[in-house]
Amino acid sequence: MNAFSASKNAIVTSPLLAAALYAGLVAALLFFIVTSISDVLDQRGQVAAASAMLEQLDGRKPAAISGSAGDVTVPSGSAYLEGATVTVAGATLLQRVAGAVVKFGGNVLSTQLDLEGTPSKTGFLSMIASCEVDQPQLQQLLYDLEAGMPFLFIDQLEVQTPLTASGSSSGRLRILLAVSGQWRGAK
Repeated sequence: MNAFSASKNAIVTSPLLAAALYAGLVAALLFFIVTSISDVLDQRGQVAAASAMLEQLDGRKPAAISGSAGDVTVPSGSAYLEGATVTVAGATLLQRVAGAVVKFGGNVLSTQLDLEGTPSKTGFLSMIASCEVDQPQLQQLLYDLEAGMPFLFIDQLEVQTPLTASGSSSGRLRILLAVSGQWRGAK
């Protein structure tokens, strides 16, 4: 009997070696099963995240944005100016801007609504508002107008600081604000 056949006989007839070989194969099989299940669960999570993103992009569900200040939801509502007629949509635009100015402690001095629009801005309604607002609230006002619903765009902003007799600025800022928003038309 040569050395090869002697080692072969030892492997085949040794129960301890056979049990170790069996345990190793079972452990390898369990490892492959656990990693496969883990991969399937990861893929399910990715599909759920993609579905949530698709629903959010389709506008079916508002997004919750996590931040350091807590959960903030994206404003709900239509991105377009609502109204059965262009006049009603214009009134909605005026009301939205005036409401934002008053919300931040300002005064609306005058407004002018442009229902026709320029040919390059077909479907957009524009307005010009002359307002007074405190300087710290100006940034909040602009953010509220552009971040809220319906989507509004600041086309022009002119700011005047009131000057006193001594030449220092005090009091409220006078602002001329040109705002536009899109109207889809009658449904």
